[in-house]
Amino acid sequence: MKTIKNSIIAILAIFAVSCNSDDVENRPVVQASGNVVLSAPEEGNSYVLTQETEEATAERFVWSAASFGEGIIANYDLEIDVAGQNFDTPYVFATTVGTTQVAITGGILNDAVTALGATPDVPATFNVRVKAHVGDQVIYSNSVEISVTPFTGVVPPKQMYMVGDATEAGWSNNNGNTPLFRDAANKDLFYFTGYFKAGGLKFLNTKGAWHPQYGSSADGVLALNDGTGSDPSPINIATAGYYTVTVNTADNTYSVTPYDASAAPTYNIGILGDATPTGWDSDTNLTNSTDNPHVWHLASITLGVGGTKFRADDQWTNSWGANSFPAGKGANASDPNIPVTADTAGNYEVWFNDLDGRYLFIPIN
Repeated sequence: MKTIKNSIIAILAIFAVSCNSDDVENRPVVQASGNVVLSAPEEGNSYVLTQETEEATAERFVWSAASFGEGIIANYDLEIDVAGQNFDTPYVFATTVGTTQVAITGGILNDAVTALGATPDVPATFNVRVKAHVGDQVIYSNSVEISVTPFTGVVPPKQMYMVGDATEAGWSNNNGNTPLFRDAANKDLFYFTGYFKAGGLKFLNTKGAWHPQYGSSADGVLALNDGTGSDPSPINIATAGYYTVTVNTADNTYSVTPYDASAAPTYNIGILGDATPTGWDSDTNLTNSTDNPHVWHLASITLGVGGTKFRADDQWTNSWGANSFPAGKGANASDPNIPVTADTAGNYEVWFNDLDGRYLFIPIN
């Protein structure tokens, strides 16, 4: 019986090698060629941003498509940096896949220039460009210079906390409820990848308050009760397991997609940097839970002006950062430091997910 089993494995292995060889031969060749032209905004455009118009479109960025080979879809990052800095540490304020234009609100642009150190109510000059990339192949567009006057202060971002018997908090609205991770560029877009029990799932903006409350009115359709109507139905998690939940409060949609965490490494996660009390010399450890061993939490930390990062096991082998604060997504690939400015320094609750590299700093008032 063992001989027959080994023979079958050998045959399957030969078949797999054959298939892999065919795949390699037929795989599209990724090769960057040509130019990407950023046509909007125009050189010298000026933007005076206000809190009252933060939801309005400040500019629609438009560029030409990159070429990486027939049938290959490019990823695009919109980068901004202080004029004259040569994009040494650019801030990514929007990303698209295949799409060659995106509308940027005043709030998103304000967050970007504030993260780069802009002073409220004072005009400053910045360079913007598009980074097109597929794997390690990269094409940069032309650089366009713009002037931006940010508005005063930092608008408190909206949070989304999970509640329901599918979650660790159960149906308590103030039981250490885990937040969704906000998108760095789109404040209406939220994610969470982790373990869920079989049961119901809803979202709250504020711990300890049942409204505003988000749930489901149909499969994939997000419903809201702001306190004046009827509560929506829970989102149903039929089978316990790992899922990626995505929520968009702008177009009122959600999705729940199975996630394979079987090969995910086991880490111990800490935060460090010159923005933290211990500097770059030692980590402040985060804690996880039995249900969600890849989701890490720190109840409170005081951040000063500087940079910070997350890393695993007190070593630099695995570390995560990005050019965005208070939310972002690290890539664990020579990531930049997370910037903390004079406007954003203060006390924060910290969340980090080692499955997808997302992080979230929630202000503590």
